[in-house]
Amino acid sequence: MKIAVASGKGGTGKTLISTNLFWAVQNAGIPVTLVDCDAEEPNVAEFISGEICVKYPVTQNIPVISSDSCVFCGKCFEYCNYNAIVYLPANLFIQVVEDLCHDCGACTVACKFGAITEKEKQLGTIQSIQLNNMAETIEARANVGVYSPVPVINKAIKKVNNKYLAIFDAPPGISCPFITTVKDADFVILVTEPTPFGLNDLKLSAETLQHLGKPFGVIVNRAGLGNRDVYDWLQLNNIPMLMEIAFDREIARTYSEGRLLVVEKPGFQDQFLEILKIINQLTAICKDDN
Repeated sequence: MKIAVASGKGGTGKTLISTNLFWAVQNAGIPVTLVDCDAEEPNVAEFISGEICVKYPVTQNIPVISSDSCVFCGKCFEYCNYNAIVYLPANLFIQVVEDLCHDCGACTVACKFGAITEKEKQLGTIQSIQLNNMAETIEARANVGVYSPVPVINKAIKKVNNKYLAIFDAPPGISCPFITTVKDADFVILVTEPTPFGLNDLKLSAETLQHLGKPFGVIVNRAGLGNRDVYDWLQLNNIPMLMEIAFDREIARTYSEGRLLVVEKPGFQDQFLEILKIINQLTAICKDDN
């Protein structure tokens, strides 16, 4: 099973949930992999550390157009679906915009004059940490200035070879990195807080997941902070609430110091394992309905 932990905004507690769920599961003797998909600001390693066993670069091929060999026919420009080629035939100017290139190879196919070669560009790195025989973390980290972290996230997710359970700590928002993280998930945990901002972004995330046909449930973090609007909305739309975490100074201190709730407050161990049981039940129901 693949479970994504996501939200419509940053700071709701996605990493709090994903790291503690991961630790509770591996404590129970269940094989699990946690993938930090927030490639622009990964922070799982702040809570779960160990010796790096594998680290390698993620690269992309970028086309290079030779003005000496180019006949300025414009075919590569026509073939590019991502508008990554600037073509000014009157000025005999043609150039690739590297940040827009998706490494699809269409321009190379289009060129019949051998004017296009390729160079390698590093987009980021992936590293994995093997904690024990049953627990592993994988971190996706995009290089500073990279236009999109999506290729790095994709590579990290493809490195998951655990046959039992994988947890994806998603980037905030509902843009391409979010979609890339949740598209292969069997279930999505949405983390929110009981505030107007939390509810607004929860609605956007839920609408996106419904469009994708993904089953999901909600964890309310910092319960007691705001009002009951989030709970009323969940009940009105028949969306399952998986768990509440209280708005508590000790919990906040534990998280801010890079410690895990399931370690510092053992009662949370059973609560996070109960989430896994509920998810198993919900996904089984969805399969029966389909």
